[in-house]
Order: sequence, then structure tokens, then C-alpha cells
Amino acid sequence: MTTPKNTGFEAQPYYGICTFGRQPHTRDLTGVDVAVVGVPYDGSTSYRSGARFGPRAIREQSLLLWGYNNALDVAPFKAQKVIDYGDVDVVPPDIVATHTAIHDEVSSLVKEGVKVITLGGAHSIALPLLRAHSHKYGRLAVIHFDAHPDTWDTEFGEQKYSHGTPFRRAIEEKLIDTSAYIQIGIRGPTSGKKDYEDAIALGARMITIDDAMRMGLGGILGEIRSRVQNKPVYLTFDIDSIDPAFAPGTGTPEVGGFSSYQILQLLRGLKGLNLVGFDLVEVSPPFDHSNITSILASNIVFEFLSLLAVNKQPV
Repeated sequence: MTTPKNTGFEAQPYYGICTFGRQPHTRDLTGVDVAVVGVPYDGSTSYRSGARFGPRAIREQSLLLWGYNNALDVAPFKAQKVIDYGDVDVVPPDIVATHTAIHDEVSSLVKEGVKVITLGGAHSIALPLLRAHSHKYGRLAVIHFDAHPDTWDTEFGEQKYSHGTPFRRAIEEKLIDTSAYIQIGIRGPTSGKKDYEDAIALGARMITIDDAMRMGLGGILGEIRSRVQNKPVYLTFDIDSIDPAFAPGTGTPEVGGFSSYQILQLLRGLKGLNLVGFDLVEVSPPFDHSNITSILASNIVFEFLSLLAVNKQPV
């Protein structure tokens, strides 16, 4: 039997080890521009667990990415050096220890000037990721795609750290520039009117899904740009911002969300912003159908990579 000569994008999607986008799995940061990092943690979920398997599923479906983004006219894997850094060593029953591990691992990358794209995992991981990025960039402008504000004070009684509280904690820790914090796609039943009121009182510019449909994609993008301007921007993306018709594999699905096409258009509209970090969270493969959620998630990460690559191109 002969060894196949094809590697990388010349290989078929069913061939090879499942690193993100067929990129090398390494922790050597020499010349690296972007590191894809997995955080397989879902100990903070409140309904359906399974997001710990999200990073693996997203990597598997990323084998379908052939490398050229026609919409943005860029080949993100050629324009920059991208690695698959592997996963953070999480502690499933201990959220504080997990947050420490995430912070320490990602901080070491950010300090080296590497842009980090994190695959979750539950949305609780956003807090240590914001901590790691704020050490380098100061208070961050934050673009937050989600069905839920995630600004509860506590969950399950006195629990301060969960996937429903990360952005309240981040605001309290002064990690977020609230004048440049925008939530997009918020919707669904809540425990009361205060869920939205509290998020707004904390400083979030909330665009509910009804607002979004009235504003249109151009209006949303205009609002984003007016808020974040040229500040360092962290983009946090909960897959449940997308309608479960397009992304059923998530822990807390909410009907009436964005379509996959609308999300791709919104992400491409962020071209030129000072993007410093990304996460994509809450993909739960046990509730996926035909891998459609992880296929979409891998393409969203491809758009993240493409935005970074566009920013590296000469003006």
C-alpha cells in the first residue's frame, strides 16, 4: 500500500486528522498569527449539556473548508500562519479552576501577539477569555451575538459563575468598555422583564431580534461601527443567536433567530474593524442533526479567520 501524497487542501474531506482547517497541530508559536484553541467545558450549562464535544465536532466539519473566501476575496490560511493549538486542560466539576486554566493558557498566546479563536464549550468561558485579552488591550469593545443577555447576577441560587452570568462579571471587573458593548439577536421568553432591563442598565446596547429585523443588516452594521469605532474589539458568538432551524445543536435553543445567511452577511460586514479576539460557543453535538450546527460553526470560524486575513492585507 502506498502513502497518499495529497495533504492539506488537496486531500479529500474524509482523509486526515481533524485539526481545524487541516492546519498543523502544534504549540510552537514561531511566526504564528492565529491559534485555534478548544475549550471542551460545559459544566456551567443550565439546560442541555454536551457543548464539551463542540470543539471536536467543529474541527471535524472544518475539513470541508477549501481555503478561499470568495465573498471577502481572501485565502485566510495563506494570508496568515494559522495553527490548531489543541485544547485547554479543563476541570469538568470546577468552574473556577477551569477559568484559571483558560486564562493562563490564552494569556500566554495573546502576550506573544497571537490572535486567538476559541471553540467552546459553554459561554461561561467568555469571562476568562476577556480577562486574558484585557491584559494586553485594556477595556474591550465587545460585539456579542446571542439569544440571551447572559448578564444574570447569579444562577442556581448563589452561583456567580455560569453561562448565564459572564458579561455581568466582565463588566464588574472592568474588562468591557460599556460604551462599546453591543448585544445582537436577543430574544425568547425570560424569567421576567428585568432580564433585559438589567442588561441595559449595566451598559449594554441591546438589539433584540425584533429590533434587528426592523433595522435590517445595514442598520445593525452601522450601529456596530458607530459604537466600537477603532477600539480593540472582542467578538463573542453564541451559536443560539442563530435560529434552531439552522443550528439545532445547542443547549438553550430559542426560536425566531437569524438565518445562517444573515449571520454570514453580518460577520462579513465587520471587515476592517480592529478585531483582537473571537470565541464561538454552545455548539452541542448530541442535539445536532446531520452535523448542520457544527458545519455552520466551522464556517463562522472561517469567516473570523477571513476577517483577520483581510486586516493583514495592504490598504
